Amino acid sequence: MIPASHRYDQTTLAQMIEDDPVVADYRSFFSLFDWSLVEHWQEQRSSRGRPGHPMSAYIKAFLVRIKEGLIYTEQLRHYLIKHPLLVIDLGFHLHLDPTAAYGFDVEHTLPSRYWLGEKLRQLDRTLLQDLLAATVGALKEEIPGLSEVVAFDVKHIYAWVKENNSRAYVKDRYDKTQILAGDPDCKLGVKRSTNKKLPDGTSRARKRNCFGAMAAAWLLPPPQIMAMSYSPNTPNTRNEGDITYFRPLHQQAVVTLQDFPTHLTADAAYDAWYVYEAAVRHGGIAAVPLNARTNTIFDKDGVPRCPIGLRMHPTYRYAHPYGYHAERLSLPASLS
Repeated sequence: MIPASHRYDQTTLAQMIEDDPVVADYRSFFSLFDWSLVEHWQEQRSSRGRPGHPMSAYIKAFLVRIKEGLIYTEQLRHYLIKHPLLVIDLGFHLHLDPTAAYGFDVEHTLPSRYWLGEKLRQLDRTLLQDLLAATVGALKEEIPGLSEVVAFDVKHIYAWVKENNSRAYVKDRYDKTQILAGDPDCKLGVKRSTNKKLPDGTSRARKRNCFGAMAAAWLLPPPQIMAMSYSPNTPNTRNEGDITYFRPLHQQAVVTLQDFPTHLTADAAYDAWYVYEAAVRHGGIAAVPLNARTNTIFDKDGVPRCPIGLRMHPTYRYAHPYGYHAERLSLPASLS
């Protein structure tokens, strides 16, 4: 919808939108997505009640937030207020005001900071996955070999709650049973760090209790980076080890790419045999640094030795909770 004002008519405003460099940049960016999926999703929803802004406008606004590196929702809203022509192009329902410079009141047009945050929290995950899958499929047609290399990573996200503020007084700050008003979905966890260097050159692990969540992602190589957030169905995802995210993330990557990635890369937290196996099975390699936290010594045939250097021997096999067969090793009975 192109408004009109006492200063500019519709023809002039339409030309201003076409010539605006910010609008042109985001039009090019948004053209990479298949918005018909969002329109179809919107058509399936009830049309009763007061019509709101289209879902595509919200998703585009959230993509603007990511692209501009805006941390807070209030920053996103201020950015859009400063670019009213972009607000028109995003597709928000305009609050018309002929006395305004661009024919609408941008302050009243944009949802409040609270409602933008609520819409972001309530976004349909299936819709976002479908949008991602369609985008990756289109990119694969344009860029041969796009899915050959996939990276995996996990990010700790701190909740925006007073319990994480050490300067604020909170009774029973680390009560893991409480549901926080500021973020009902966050969980209590431990952030571990080994960045504390001691005078003798060694590192000392530091722990910090905090409320938050875990966001895991698989990524395609630059400049075509695509990510998918994932949270396992566990009661406290904040305490899960990074390696526990690999299998579900790998499955999501395969489903979205409609192919098995050839090569994998990740940090030392993913130094596990089944990560390497996932790449070797398809003729690739897994570029993962060696996890230096283990001091186990292995013989050339892969059999480990005990802390005093004696060769271990297999005792029995069992089904590992992660879904594969494992073998327990120990010292011979005569030495144990």
